[in-house]
Amino acid sequence: MYARVVMFTGASKIDEGVDYLRDVVTPILRQQKGYRGTFGSADRNQGTFGVLTLWESEADRDASDSALAKVRDEAVRITGGTLNIELYEAVLQDAVGPPSTGAALLLRRVSMEPGRVTENLEFFSREILPQIQQEPGYLATRQMINRQTGEGVVSTVWKDAASRRAAAESAVGRQQQSAGRVTFGEQSEREVVFVDVP
Repeated sequence: MYARVVMFTGASKIDEGVDYLRDVVTPILRQQKGYRGTFGSADRNQGTFGVLTLWESEADRDASDSALAKVRDEAVRITGGTLNIELYEAVLQDAVGPPSTGAALLLRRVSMEPGRVTENLEFFSREILPQIQQEPGYLATRQMINRQTGEGVVSTVWKDAASRRAAAESAVGRQQQSAGRVTFGEQSEREVVFVDVP
């Protein structure tokens, strides 16, 4: 699958943005060919609001862009802040149950040499993911990558903030395992605020 991430930074009205996503944007998304789901996450303290949409193919994702351009402009007006769009391939998805609002999200940006993407994904699936799955409160993992640039995002979902906090501490050791393969960037702690899986 393929992903589009629409990120609002400096957002002052996140709840209004969630309402707009649910009431206006999602019905438009559901009309688009290849649509596979939407996940909204927020860090209200930091004014961060992210909207991830998943698509069956890269062509489906790109074809949906024109239908969503107008609602994005309105979303900025409603939510506040500035908007940035990122495009990825969703290369790994693992879940022990259906996603739900209120869950705790831990998101980590990563980068790697583009030529080592496949090798590193195999390493993650074989060595790192089984460790994450054993953590108390684990719900889901998603890994997304831009194969051309090597830039990516690893997100894990947890039952609550306490299990997310414990997982973040355990992640330090796992990052040492990946030393030399992956460069770790910004980490973000958020709440899942919206889910639509058709």
